[in-house]
Amino acid sequence: MTRWKSALNIALATGCAMIAFPAFAEEEAAVAEAATADPAGDIVVSGKREQYRGDVPLKEVPQSVQQIDGKMLADLNITRLDTALDLASGIARQNNFGGLWDAFAIRGFAGDENFPSGFLVNGFNGGRGYGGPRDASNIERIDILKGPNGAVFGRGEPGGTVNIITKKAKTDDTFGSFAISGGSYDTYRIEGDFNLKLADNLAVRLNGAAQEADSFRDYLYSRKKVLTPSVLFKPTDTTTLTYEMEVVDQYVFFDRGTIAVDGKLGVVPRSRFFGEPGDGPNHITVFGHQAQLEQDLGGDWVVLAGFNYRKTTFNGYSSDAELSGSRQTLEETGNYLSRQRRYRDYDTDYMAARAEISGKIYTGPFTHHVLIGADWDKFDIDTLSMRFRPAAYTAGSPITAANNAINIYDPVYGQQPTTASIVQDTYETQKAWGVYFQDQIDVTDHFKIRGGGRFDHFHQTIDNGVDTTKTRFSPSVGALYEITDTLSIYSSYGTGFRPNSGIDANGNAFGPETSKSYEAGLRFVSPDNAITSSVAVYHMTKNGVLTADPLNAGFSLAGGKARSRGIEADLNAKLPLGFTLYATYAYTDAQWTKSALDPAFGLTINPGDPLINIPKHAGNLLVTKEFDAGNVGVFTVGGGVNAASKRLGETGYDFWLPGYTLVRAMASYKPTEQMKFSLDVTNLFDKTWYAASYHRYWVTPGTPRTITLRADFSF
Repeated sequence: MTRWKSALNIALATGCAMIAFPAFAEEEAAVAEAATADPAGDIVVSGKREQYRGDVPLKEVPQSVQQIDGKMLADLNITRLDTALDLASGIARQNNFGGLWDAFAIRGFAGDENFPSGFLVNGFNGGRGYGGPRDASNIERIDILKGPNGAVFGRGEPGGTVNIITKKAKTDDTFGSFAISGGSYDTYRIEGDFNLKLADNLAVRLNGAAQEADSFRDYLYSRKKVLTPSVLFKPTDTTTLTYEMEVVDQYVFFDRGTIAVDGKLGVVPRSRFFGEPGDGPNHITVFGHQAQLEQDLGGDWVVLAGFNYRKTTFNGYSSDAELSGSRQTLEETGNYLSRQRRYRDYDTDYMAARAEISGKIYTGPFTHHVLIGADWDKFDIDTLSMRFRPAAYTAGSPITAANNAINIYDPVYGQQPTTASIVQDTYETQKAWGVYFQDQIDVTDHFKIRGGGRFDHFHQTIDNGVDTTKTRFSPSVGALYEITDTLSIYSSYGTGFRPNSGIDANGNAFGPETSKSYEAGLRFVSPDNAITSSVAVYHMTKNGVLTADPLNAGFSLAGGKARSRGIEADLNAKLPLGFTLYATYAYTDAQWTKSALDPAFGLTINPGDPLINIPKHAGNLLVTKEFDAGNVGVFTVGGGVNAASKRLGETGYDFWLPGYTLVRAMASYKPTEQMKFSLDVTNLFDKTWYAASYHRYWVTPGTPRTITLRADFSF
């Protein structure tokens, strides 16, 4: 308790110091409103509503909201979602399924490890399916809404919601850009973005990227193509229709990473691959559509409606370290690592629709910002998994083909046993609908209160006989008080739930995970948007986490309990003399609160044991300085630090990933407004670090020093 109070005091002091800093940040107005100057010189705000938020300005939302701008991602040469989320406070990487999807925890809590994390794309679930690592080429910005969102968004994690806002067609003008880059490990990439104004009410936009890359990991390479065309049509001044397509084609090796020998990392080179090069890359495809309608009804009332369809496919082979102790040869031989070989063929279809209306109601002196909506989705999952598994091993026995083992010090590749055993061959359908409402009341010009709730109906069928229905109501409340025009204090409370997939030993579907979340914080926004800063404290609990059934081997039950509490502080600032500053800090204390058995290996979990891959301390610092050289152009130099403390690397086992501190350096030159040349170096001092882990034999090594040169051209 003493350490908790000390960390709380330190973080609050840090946050207050950030709030007092006389600097700058990205304009919040760009998030939800477009500001233009009228002939009289006044600022006119023309709003574009966003899904699940209504007309409430972000600075008046009683919860923590962090934003990552797409321009910053381009400046830092960030091309993937997982790397972008490294910039956020309170987000930690999780087991990424051999590099085949994005997985993260927010404020200590992660989702279902059998699926990618449930991030949103324009308000629709982009984590549904097996679409591979998300490319950043069409990201306009990322909104991270922390804390209790279940009353609006519905099923999900209590830590928060990641919503990607994509680049869309605009009727403002015709413009375009393209970029080429090359760097370490024979990485070559080209991006393009072209917006064509066809008429005052019609525009099309084509955004895409293509990349080929080898890897610091032996024998591995990847190839991908991403295309996201969009159309904007405004048949009237009050009606806006948008359409966006998503086409992705990726080839990515399935790679479980490096291993710890006798619990020690670094015994073998981080570059060594323990799979089979002959397995080749896995092939991933995505084909998706999004259509949205925004209809202004007049009198502050707007209707938003949308439809989403997304199909994903994923197939290929992998050879992974065997995790069963009786079948693993490494501990007995000291040098031979036995492996499973798997073939996977996954196919998913996801459809979703939603509609909502938002506007203002006036009751006496009070203004109500009302939001009422409903959504529906259907998720079909067709999975086939086949496996070769090594035989049980007795100490002293010779290593044979039955062990499918590789010498970790002198690997010889070429073993590809037949994957004849079917592990999984199922067809699952998840259907859900929900209705939600929210009312944020301006009690005075400075005091706002919010209340809302959501009812969810979830139905799951699996072809092995599972047929279950779950319902849940999730309420939330919040309040915000503007102490001054620039400083506000807020608090919020909410509940949430997430269905658990699968059945117990009796053939019954698991109950859902349920959660409660409390948050309080301070937010500062300077009058000229020259600074945005916030500090938040939170406490969350979760029940119904899947754990091993102690009475029925090989089965699970929804009996685990956990909690997470912490502090976060964020700052965006633009200083005098051309300096900019971006800083985040998170203290996360996430742990189990009930004795249980780990669902994967049956290891004992005790109350107080930490949750996997969650650092107690993590932070970012980025500083840049711009030099205007007049007719010569503009030069920018900068650097940054990304750091995290040690993290548990295996649930129920005393194995830890060490902390790390990574340094980046960058420089750019703009000879004209239409040209920019940049150099970016990550992990400048080539530190050995580890991004995440699932088991001591499945550890994801972090990337060594990487140098990238990039040229951007716009017109």
